[in-house]
Amino acid sequence: MRSTIQAGKYVIADFLSASVVWILFNLLRYHEVASYLGFDTLASFLTHTRVWEGQMLVPFFWLAIYYLSGYYNKPFGKSRISEFFLTFSTVWIGVTVLFFLILLNDIPHLIYVYYELYFTLLALQFVCTYIPRLILTQQGILKIKHRKWVMNVLIIGTGKKAQTIADDLFKLGYHIAGFIQEDKSEETKVNQELIRGELTDLPEIMKSERLDELVVAMETSESQKLLSILYTLYPFKHPIKVLYVDKMLLFSRVKMRNMYGIPLIDLTDNNFPEAGKNLKVVLDKVLSVLIMTVLSPLFLYIIFRIKKDSSGPVFFRQERIGYLGKPFMIYKFRTMYVDAEKEKPMLSSENDPRITPFGRIMRKYRLDELPQFWNVLKGDMAIVGPRPERKYYIDQIVKKAPYYYLLHNVRPGITSLGMVKYGYAGNVDEMVERLEYDMLYYENMSMLLDLKILVFTIQTVATGKGI
Repeated sequence: MRSTIQAGKYVIADFLSASVVWILFNLLRYHEVASYLGFDTLASFLTHTRVWEGQMLVPFFWLAIYYLSGYYNKPFGKSRISEFFLTFSTVWIGVTVLFFLILLNDIPHLIYVYYELYFTLLALQFVCTYIPRLILTQQGILKIKHRKWVMNVLIIGTGKKAQTIADDLFKLGYHIAGFIQEDKSEETKVNQELIRGELTDLPEIMKSERLDELVVAMETSESQKLLSILYTLYPFKHPIKVLYVDKMLLFSRVKMRNMYGIPLIDLTDNNFPEAGKNLKVVLDKVLSVLIMTVLSPLFLYIIFRIKKDSSGPVFFRQERIGYLGKPFMIYKFRTMYVDAEKEKPMLSSENDPRITPFGRIMRKYRLDELPQFWNVLKGDMAIVGPRPERKYYIDQIVKKAPYYYLLHNVRPGITSLGMVKYGYAGNVDEMVERLEYDMLYYENMSMLLDLKILVFTIQTVATGKGI
């Protein structure tokens, strides 16, 4: 809730700033070009329909640009330096777009006026946007430091490193909810009263406490030992940060955040930029609408064939675990006979007798996945992402690969690197093998990688290698 309110403040400030800038900029436009467009007075120019349309629409244009930049994704913990460069780059892109959409239609008396209009709008938009943002960011930093906004942190470790990082976080306004011992033999340098228990007590502590982050500050430098501890933390679905140490080679592709001199590695976030995440969501929804519209005749044909092929419903619904570990109902065209899983969940195989004749064709060309574009429109899924699994199988996968829970930090996809490079899995061991491809995708997420996976998927569909 607090995060939503803070993001809302940034949105309101940006909207008002954009509105004021466009009014001020129109005063300059009148002085430079209005007389050449047939306007005799400032009032006639400002009350013109096209000018009013711009006044109403341009602020929303800026909100769309700022949303795509990822600025509103994380309203807390902003860096003022990063904020400066992100604001400038976003404003520069937005002003360039507005110049070609609107300002290029103006007819100035001299060519240099175009330059004046462009750079004046750039300066106005940047200054009027950045200053309110800076004020809000500074207010947020002060509220955290003065403990009006409190982030609850549980530290895994009780040695010297744990105490050092606790002192640093406390100075930044964080609330130290306590410390967790690896076991009773671990060295203790922290206040005994703040030790909440051992690692085995963590599940009960997580249920009873409202925590924002977990910070691992163990004395051990053994990679395997640290990994085993981290694996016990993934199921809690909280941000996990590890104190960076020299020559740490354990994590090569995770995001490092230096919080006021505290080097922390964020293990539950990947390197996909916030702008990329938002652009991916928008493109996914736009493509889903286009695909469902263009392929609507194919949808009708598939519905007809399913009804003709066997009795039962057209669509198959099943609960899967998705983004942030939340369950959702996935939709597919039914490819199996009704009651194919009477006793317990079963994975399908190439010669599965439960698959109908037309279902086998659909699976070969992945046509049964088409209704999942509706899941994308609902926000349950993405077009490209790790395939969602049933809780029944997730419980078995995490026993062999606890890091599977990291995949819940991104939306599951209709297609995935695992599906195009590995294919369907017939048992849990094969699902774990396919997981390596999904983890590779997770660690290297980008729009370019999504495009490559889509190309592979199209090849798979075109050649009928879906099984």
